[in-house]
Amino acid sequence: MSLQARRELLFRIRNRYQQAGRNEKTEILNGFVHATGYGRKHAIHVLTAASEPAKAERQSKERTPRYGSDVQQVLSTVWNAANQICSKRLVPFLPDFVEALERFGHVSLPESTKAKLLSLSPATVDRLLKVERSKLPRGKSTTKAGSLLKAKIKVRTFADWNDAAPGFFEADLVAHCGDCAEGSFLNTLVLTDIATGWIEFLPLLRKGEADVIGALKDLRMCMPLPLMGLDTDNGSEFINYALLEYCEEQKVTFTRSRAYKKNDQAHVEQKNGNVIRRMVGFDRFDGEVAGNAMLRLYQILRLYVNFFQPSVKLTAKMRSGSRVAKSYDKAQTPYQRIMSSTHVPSHAKQKLKKQYDELDPIFLFGEIGRRQAALWEHSWIPTMEDRGLPNAPLPIPILSKPMLKELAQEMLTEELKASAPKRQYRKSNKPRAPHTWRTLPDPFEAVNEDIELMLRLDPKQTAKQLFTALTNKHPGQFSVAQYRTLQRRVKEWRRRLAPSGLKMSVYSQPELQSELDQLILRSIERSLGSKPASTIFNESTPMS
Repeated sequence: MSLQARRELLFRIRNRYQQAGRNEKTEILNGFVHATGYGRKHAIHVLTAASEPAKAERQSKERTPRYGSDVQQVLSTVWNAANQICSKRLVPFLPDFVEALERFGHVSLPESTKAKLLSLSPATVDRLLKVERSKLPRGKSTTKAGSLLKAKIKVRTFADWNDAAPGFFEADLVAHCGDCAEGSFLNTLVLTDIATGWIEFLPLLRKGEADVIGALKDLRMCMPLPLMGLDTDNGSEFINYALLEYCEEQKVTFTRSRAYKKNDQAHVEQKNGNVIRRMVGFDRFDGEVAGNAMLRLYQILRLYVNFFQPSVKLTAKMRSGSRVAKSYDKAQTPYQRIMSSTHVPSHAKQKLKKQYDELDPIFLFGEIGRRQAALWEHSWIPTMEDRGLPNAPLPIPILSKPMLKELAQEMLTEELKASAPKRQYRKSNKPRAPHTWRTLPDPFEAVNEDIELMLRLDPKQTAKQLFTALTNKHPGQFSVAQYRTLQRRVKEWRRRLAPSGLKMSVYSQPELQSELDQLILRSIERSLGSKPASTIFNESTPMS
């Protein structure tokens, strides 16, 4: 019995049950329990109740919102300044991030608002920021397999990183080729530490073994961790004798992933999309000028990501049938993971702590937007000849505190909010070639001259009149579905010949008379078969 039927039955027998005697109540109660399936005590309760509570009164009671517009506005500002990361990464990092914003004077929150902001749960953050969510596209792969040395380089899968100490990095190249992988274009070398998530990246002017080794040397000068292990894909820029000898000389463990197994490099692949593709986009960049602009962007981006972008790590995974339950640790920035690691020496931690105290996240985020705009000005610029490009990539300098203070004076908080939409993904439009070829056979190819002749004799004819004449002359050859094709043919013919004045009168132009004569002759020859039209008309006699 449905719920509606139970309610109707209760409405009909309630008054009779309340007015009946003891024996009659027992009979009514037995029948009601049997029909509805209710427990006996519950059935007695609903039958003896005076009436149901008014629904209108229950619905009229509205819950007072706990978080007002002030909390929502502050959350939106903090979320945009944190590069719009997900709530599960943002909430654990909120105390440290808000403290950094207050340290540089970007926000000044009352204690009540601050307490509410720090008490938000990830689900509440998702609900308050639902309107401002956005998604990102994906790019294309340009990795070409290197067949050399695969037997000499150990394979490491995604399951072999459970006990990795800080210093073991995954490496990959991100191609900035746009929609075409031909020619020369910039690539970004990305290194991601497995244990802490620390990321380093550098643009490469060329994709070769010498450029990769030179970039590794420059990045090792900037990394707070020693390079103990390097895991790459099977691209020819990594699988070569030069890189293998370099790793053996520097006592770096060199491993590779399995072919066509993206999940073996899940850590660096995630950074490729979440950091490089999101901040640089999918445009094509080439040449030294674009490389320098990209390098300027990476100088600021590496500081913002490593010090102010928290991430979570998978701690356990349990399968139950077709469902997989995953658990993650508390969201932390790479800087926080390094500071809590026992494998990193204290002098390296002190150096990072000093650098962290001098960094302003609002300034860094605003500077990223300005350098993004400067980089995008060089997208889709063709490479000029004889640029004289250097062989070695440029190193990444770390900005000092005086430089940061000097640049911070040029930026305002309103400027940051105004430039926030520009940090969304932007892709330049690639010019496309006009579509001039046919993909299906031309249904009017055999009667094309007849159509042109009829249009020259009477330019005011409509496509419908032409189609009727063709179907009468060639029954069964054309279908109604081809009528639209004929309309486009007539429109193209009139557009092509409109400058000649053919819409007014064909015979008013003597230079077109001979061309019209030839069309009529060819039409008569087709109608007479093999008999030439010159035997009927005198060639010296003009046609009228």
